[in-house]
Amino acid sequence: MNEELELKMMESLDAMDKRMSSIRAGRANPSILNGINVDYYGTPTPLNSLANVLVPDARTLMIKPYDKSAIKDILKAINESNLGINPSDNGEAVILTIPQLTEDTRRQYVKQAKEIAEDAKVAIRKHRQEANEDVKKDESVTEDEEKRLLADIQKVVDEYTKKVDEKYKEKEQELMSF
Repeated sequence: MNEELELKMMESLDAMDKRMSSIRAGRANPSILNGINVDYYGTPTPLNSLANVLVPDARTLMIKPYDKSAIKDILKAINESNLGINPSDNGEAVILTIPQLTEDTRRQYVKQAKEIAEDAKVAIRKHRQEANEDVKKDESVTEDEEKRLLADIQKVVDEYTKKVDEKYKEKEQELMSF
């Protein structure tokens, strides 16, 4: 039972990591392009399957498509994605220059990261509730065993809640560093 709970907790933590990685911190990070689909010959295609994404320096992303005819479609997809970044192209690649974040924008991103962390904590508490209910429903468990199992479940929950807090603090520090 604890393995199943642990697995669910890890999934919640992974989901939080994925969502947090989409918050840009003023540095070039290819993960900000995740979820962008390019209309390639009439088929929505993930950007990362059409091109290599390179990070030549801390504030630049370079998207080198495998098929140079896709550059216009990639430009269009990035413009429609509301990233807040204007792409340009040099005929060979699409170039994204990541603008420096303002103090206000940084605070908004920190707020967004806090919401993501809270969502992860809610998911963890939901998993705890399900596990507690499973223990209480099990007729074969003695009263002492039930108390021990519930305490074990709470230890796992506390451990993962702490991990969520640590990851949030890490992201907050990353976002607020200039």
